[in-house]
Amino acid sequence: MSDLQQCTDQELLSLLKEDSQPAFGIIYERFWQPLYAIGYNRTRDVSVTEDIVHDVFTALWTNRHQAEILNLKAYLATAVKYMAIANYRKVLRRAEYTDELPESAIPAQFAERIDDRRVLELLKEEVNRLPEKCRLVFQFSREAHKSVREIADELNISTSTVENHLNKALGRLKVVFKNFNSFLFSWLL
Repeated sequence: MSDLQQCTDQELLSLLKEDSQPAFGIIYERFWQPLYAIGYNRTRDVSVTEDIVHDVFTALWTNRHQAEILNLKAYLATAVKYMAIANYRKVLRRAEYTDELPESAIPAQFAERIDDRRVLELLKEEVNRLPEKCRLVFQFSREAHKSVREIADELNISTSTVENHLNKALGRLKVVFKNFNSFLFSWLL
């Protein structure tokens, strides 16, 4: 074992391809702390960082026969960075769907993934619940693609009134649909 500690990274990789568990142990001892530091610097979460480092070493062992690694240190560091990014994306996706609310705050009908058609049906229902002028202004703006000036002229109201109605409609719809993903809001805005 002490002889293995004197081996270069390339020698350890060669032994690793021959299924040497002691060589894998030396690689682990040599790199786990710097990899942990890289991971923690990106996640700021001890548990997540431990999982990432564990997964990187597991992948190294699993792929030991196929991987063509020229620089072990760079390879492992890059793997940790990519896994940290993947974890960050996963956290963002989860937050996007739950809006960081406790599950009890999300109505049961929204708890499961709802297809776009159902979302549009709910949107139409909410638009129909708006006060009449507010609904008309919103529909002219979003469905007929009319400008504020065109809506004001057609409904014989001021442009500031049109803007107020639009803000009221958007505000109400955002509150109602706050737990949905950005698909809906990109259409509203």
